[in-house]
Amino acid sequence: MGNILNFFVLEIFLVLVLTPNSCAASPNIIKSVPGFPGILPFHLETGYVGVGENEEVQLFYYFIKSERNPEKDPLMLWLTGGPGCSALSGLVLEIGPLIFNTSACDWHSKSPTYQLNPFSWTKIASIIFLDSPVGTGFSYAKNPGGYYTDDITSSRRVYQFLSKWLVDHGGFISNPLYISGDSYCGRTVPIIVQEISNGNKVGIQPVMNLQGYILGNPSTQHEEEETKSKYDYAHRVSLLSDELYESTKVSCNRSCADKEVDDVKCAHNLQAVSYNLDRVFAAHVLKPKCISNQTWCQESIYQLLYYWANNIQVQAALHIQKGTKPYWIRCNSTLAYTHNVGSSFSYHQNFTQKPIRALIYSGDQDMVVSYVTTLGWIKMLNVSIAEDWRPWFVNGQVAGCMSRYTTRFSNGNYHLTYATVKLFCERRKMPSSSRIAGEVTCFYLLHTANLQIPETVIACRLKRKADVQRRSIAI
Repeated sequence: MGNILNFFVLEIFLVLVLTPNSCAASPNIIKSVPGFPGILPFHLETGYVGVGENEEVQLFYYFIKSERNPEKDPLMLWLTGGPGCSALSGLVLEIGPLIFNTSACDWHSKSPTYQLNPFSWTKIASIIFLDSPVGTGFSYAKNPGGYYTDDITSSRRVYQFLSKWLVDHGGFISNPLYISGDSYCGRTVPIIVQEISNGNKVGIQPVMNLQGYILGNPSTQHEEEETKSKYDYAHRVSLLSDELYESTKVSCNRSCADKEVDDVKCAHNLQAVSYNLDRVFAAHVLKPKCISNQTWCQESIYQLLYYWANNIQVQAALHIQKGTKPYWIRCNSTLAYTHNVGSSFSYHQNFTQKPIRALIYSGDQDMVVSYVTTLGWIKMLNVSIAEDWRPWFVNGQVAGCMSRYTTRFSNGNYHLTYATVKLFCERRKMPSSSRIAGEVTCFYLLHTANLQIPETVIACRLKRKADVQRRSIAI
């Protein structure tokens, strides 16, 4: 599911010069944005927060209040993977309240339009969409040295960001806090959670009401382990024959990710594996891989985001600091970034001894970070199963393209829910998993916030209970 799962949209702020003792620059309330007709029907705020010893790093964020009860609803921090992918991608393409109106889009005008997303996670939670690490999206550094970062440093900067943001937004300090992200954030989100937990333990202010974390198709293990699981998954979904799969396991001795393979048989098998998989759209194996500029291609949807974010009027509306970003990039592959956390598994293992709730979900058609990988390391946590595999439902559907399965682990005050998400099979103009992944999260947040979930549940839409008949699931 990788890039498919996950979700983002709008906002940005005119950076004010910060002194070392300041908390955060004054935020900007955005009433309207180019591409959406009229006044936005939700609270949108953008801004920069300076982090680092001398606030040399300016992290840009979009903040959207819950459309239900922002005073009590959970507060969520969302990070997009990469590293280097902008939170705007998740806001507009995945979980935010605005999505591109592709049916009314003039693909040649470079002026995309928006419509409201009925499955936005902001229906039940306030969300901070953060451009992190530095160099991502509209975030920038005041000097060249500030751009150098790594897994540990960037995670600590996020913790510093949250501390300053909460001081500046004191009304949200007591709200249940969840740290969330997808893909590569599987390595950094656990570090952030650990930093918050450590800070709370020693009384660093503000003490945050940390409740848990949410990860979609999270990259967690070492690259070699995830590559092995990729081949396991490809075999399970009939992309690799039994003969080739078994021969590769034997000849390569399961070291399928070894880039310096001397054995002739192993090298031959890996070449055959690549031949079978290279033309598969790894993020959603049922979808065709884009080979041309067709409007249903995910890459074409990304192009709309480039048009919008690089528009001068849009940047003015979002209060982007002039001169800090010559060109907005959805995923910046040129970051001065060091990958110094090979695996985040030890963090998850440590959390099993803490009062923390976790939701991990996998798209069942994602080969980038497959459910095989994720379920494998979850089992290695050695926590007891409180509720074994069972289906869960959307509109009463269990089979086909709209079914979900969940496993829940429990050890004292630690709770982990694992859910698979069966992706839609049809071509869609927006990420195919947005609705059902959103409902996974909806149920999870409603439950962990100690709210009553009736048998007939409204889920994430703001409708009367009688409008939607759904069977709820205790997560």
